[in-house]
Amino acid sequence: MSTRRTARRSAEAVPSITSAPEPLAADQARRERKYLIQMGIRIACFVAAILVAPSWLTWVFAAAAIVLPYSAVLIANAGRDQAHYDTSPMEHRALPAAGVPGSHGIAGGESPDPQDHEEDNR
Repeated sequence: MSTRRTARRSAEAVPSITSAPEPLAADQARRERKYLIQMGIRIACFVAAILVAPSWLTWVFAAAAIVLPYSAVLIANAGRDQAHYDTSPMEHRALPAAGVPGSHGIAGGESPDPQDHEEDNR
């Protein structure tokens, strides 16, 4: 009897735990940690720019300190919004001609093409 149950269970689709989204609290903590690390690097760049004052490295550290907040916000905000969209090609259908009476359900005449009515009756 136990072999029947296991055979039936194995045939059913088993949900995968890896497809479950990350909990919101864990996602926020990860994003906050990334942001704080980059802001720490920014402070270190300010200090390094002051310590190597009359050098070309001053400009490198200053530029890094200026650019880091922008990149930190972009990286911190790139989080949970990973939606998957259907990108399959769309099938286009031909529209009936606008000038033919009865093609859009307008009363006033029969359709000149008898095949139009055959498709409606299917």
